[in-house]
Amino acid sequence: MALTVAAIAGVVVVAYQFVAKPGCSGSAPLKVAAAAEIAPAIKQAAAALAARKVEVDGACVQIEVTAADPADIAAALAGKQNVAMAGVGQASGNIEVPDVWVPDSSMWLARLASASPVLAIGDAPSIARSPVVMAMPEPVAATLGWPTNALTWQALLQRMTTDTKMKIGTVEPTRDAAALSGLLALGAAMSANPNGQAAATGALRALAAGRSALKQDVLARFPRSSEPAAIASGLSAAALSEQSVIAFNAAKPPVRLAALYLDPAPLALDYPYAVLPGIEQSRSNVAARLLEELQGGEFRNRLAADGLRTAEGRTTDGFALPSAAPMPTATPAPTATERAAAAAAVEKALSSWIAVTLPARMLAVIDISGTMGAKVPSAGNMTRIDLTLEAARRGVGLFDDSWAVGLWVFSTELDGAKDYKELSPIEPLALQRTKLLQALSTIKAKPQGDTGLYDTVLAAYQAVQKDWDPGRVNSLVLMTDGIGNDDANGITHADLLAKLKQIQDPKKPIQVIFIGIGPDVVPGPLEEITKQTGGGVFVTPDPAKIGEIFLKAISLRTAQ
Repeated sequence: MALTVAAIAGVVVVAYQFVAKPGCSGSAPLKVAAAAEIAPAIKQAAAALAARKVEVDGACVQIEVTAADPADIAAALAGKQNVAMAGVGQASGNIEVPDVWVPDSSMWLARLASASPVLAIGDAPSIARSPVVMAMPEPVAATLGWPTNALTWQALLQRMTTDTKMKIGTVEPTRDAAALSGLLALGAAMSANPNGQAAATGALRALAAGRSALKQDVLARFPRSSEPAAIASGLSAAALSEQSVIAFNAAKPPVRLAALYLDPAPLALDYPYAVLPGIEQSRSNVAARLLEELQGGEFRNRLAADGLRTAEGRTTDGFALPSAAPMPTATPAPTATERAAAAAAVEKALSSWIAVTLPARMLAVIDISGTMGAKVPSAGNMTRIDLTLEAARRGVGLFDDSWAVGLWVFSTELDGAKDYKELSPIEPLALQRTKLLQALSTIKAKPQGDTGLYDTVLAAYQAVQKDWDPGRVNSLVLMTDGIGNDDANGITHADLLAKLKQIQDPKKPIQVIFIGIGPDVVPGPLEEITKQTGGGVFVTPDPAKIGEIFLKAISLRTAQ
């Protein structure tokens, strides 16, 4: 079926409304927002209900189906709770929160629940499925042994980091579930790679160089001619859904795409049917009736025409399986434990991604007071300062040369009467990466040193503010294990808040991010500071987890 798609402000929206035939009494309305590729099938199911004059609670069903980008609906839901989802941004003004949401992946539900417990959605059964594949022009795939040889994510990672001719693309993973699934699979390969951090950094930078905001842009970069020059200059690979590859090839392009089913299989798109909290009981009843229709054989057969599998991963008559695809088999729905593990992996992958891709100007300030020398049993008796420095070194390795980073340390009376000391000014890593790493190697905890926190925060904020850069996210990241400020000669908490309010410039925002290390950190006073400046407080009672919390903290940064 041909659909008319109107693109308004970058949001694709197609609305359908179904009203039962004359003869019904009253109406039982329901608004459904669905990913664009499954919206036509849901539309037909809703039309079938209307044509049969189906009633709910004595009224005729009246179902409006809207095709919308899942990222936009997620942003709208998050916005209603005044929370932000990393990389998603704010919803457009014309986005309306529906009664029922069918995004392309349960990862959207996990991300919302992580953003706010209020946004947690209960049972959301899958109504369709599409595996995530590595899409490659068939001539490129042939050089990797397709269609006879299988390819692993480890092998792809090796090619990405060694083959300069291979151009890897991706849709922005913070806004695209298939791209995020590919990023997760690649992340697992990175973890198993003997080169560890180097492999991860190289792969993420390669992906970042080839990212696009929209899936259509990625598809347009695949070669449009079979000539060698076109193949060489076009996109070599991108993680897409099987449905996207089927739809691309259905248009009979000059160069077809091969769908490579890499091992281990990444998370498939599972199209959860999510009834959003707070809707009226009457609408909830209509939603239950529509779900019943979507779980029936007629709907399952409709999916094939749009290149989608059934919820179990099987195919029905009319499904055009890509060349060399493995035979479809039924796959059980993930357990609650598996969903929780996937949600944690999503947060970690996105933290790493944002850390690499978002341009930044950052001042890192590290606590070297006496307690930072305490040993951590859960980390083989490494000290808190050693764990913090290791996290900082990993961060420097992950950031590309466009980052501008400075380094301070603080305790009490480190530079005359000053509680802080500059080890390296804020400069591009292209100019001082080696210098910064050398400076990190010299840092040691100061025996008997106290925590001159508030004086340090004010001075560091002013240092970031001095040469504020409009082209970057400007931030102050301060790592401490202290219970707060214990410098009797320093300014008070109230004085700090008043001074920050006085000097803050809304046109030049600076995010202040506190990373609390160990069980003694009291987040309350720190949160009052970040409420004034913007930013956030991240505390890990176990200092051994500083590396994870560090990535999560810097991923909080948003474009200005």
